[in-house]
Formats: sequence, structure tokens, C-alpha cells
Amino acid sequence: MPVPADPTVLHPMPEQPRVVLLKPLVKSPLIEVGEYSYYDDPDDPTAFETRNVLHHYGPEKLVIGKFCALGTGVRFIMNGANHRMDGPSTFPFPIMGGSWSDHGDLLAGLPTRGDTVVGNDVWFGHDTMVMPGARIGHGAIIGSGAVVTGEVPDYGIVGGNPAGLIRIRHCERDVARLLALAWWDWPPEHITAHVRTIMSGSITDLEAAAPNA
Repeated sequence: MPVPADPTVLHPMPEQPRVVLLKPLVKSPLIEVGEYSYYDDPDDPTAFETRNVLHHYGPEKLVIGKFCALGTGVRFIMNGANHRMDGPSTFPFPIMGGSWSDHGDLLAGLPTRGDTVVGNDVWFGHDTMVMPGARIGHGAIIGSGAVVTGEVPDYGIVGGNPAGLIRIRHCERDVARLLALAWWDWPPEHITAHVRTIMSGSITDLEAAAPNA
């Protein structure tokens, strides 16, 4: 009987320690990651929470779905990076200490764009950057070096700074079919039995393989 990969193992490829599964790695209650999403980094992939999720002082969350592939250098900029822009200077004087810290109220109520949410089965190229509050749909592809500032549609391919839509991977009808199938939510044993269809079959093949087909 086919055996699913273990989603609780930190290094799914022991011979490649540069690859880590994120769900068993992250500890912050402000980061949610689905099973099998991984990060690849030749330096220190286990430092993902501090090196790749920046200015995460809360309360906004970073939510990453299942089966996402994050290339080296992917960075998520969180709302804590915001500065005031309504006065003559954007410099955050109160955080520097001394008597400046008496003016902490000047940093209250900074603008926020809410949680940053990544769907399932998203592929991030090298050195991509995701700005606060971005929403990335299921099945999307983020090109290397892209800076995502807003929304990426389901199965969209984006690139550039700011990231612009290059194309949608499937026609509107087929995107709807894929979203209805939501293969990433299938039982692991069922996914295991149909890996070849998920990776290389047609959408019709995938529909035929669905648990309720």
C-alpha cells in the first residue's frame, strides 16, 4: 500500500539539509503553515522565522497554505515595517530610546493591511518579496525577484516590481474545476495513490481520481 510522505519531518530530504518543511519548523503563533510546504536555502533554512519573515511584531498573521514551494530568499514583509507618512519625517524617533521614547504614542495606530495570506500549491521563485497584506491565490506562480504588493489571482503567474500579471495558467472554466477539486485537501493516502495524475494528468483525469468520483 502506498505510504504518504511524513509531514512532520523537518528535513524531508536528509541528503539535502537546505530543504525544510515549514509546518514542523515554525513556532510563532502568528505564522500558520499547511502541511508539506517547504523552504529551500543553502545557508540556514531553519532561520526562516527570523530571516524571511521580517518586522513581524503582530497582531497580523502570515498564513501559508499546503504544498507551497518557497525558493531561496523569499521574504515576507509584515505590517511592523510601516512608518508614519503624514508628517515632515518618516523616521521612528521613539524606538531609539532616551527622551525620544516618551513619544511612543506617535507610533500608535500605524496603517495596517491585515493578514498576509498565501493559498495552496503556490510556487515562489528566488528572492521574491511579499508586502504586508498581500493575498496570493491557489496554484499561483511568483516569478523570481517579484515584489507582490496586492492580490494575485488563483493560478496566476506574476513577475516584476511591482508584480504584474503575466497570464493565468488555465482558462476560467478550468480554474473553477481545479478549485472545486481542491486536491490539496484530499486524504494523504489518496493523494499518494494519485501523485502522477496530480503532477502530470489532465484536469479531467484529476476529476476522475477525486475521492468522491
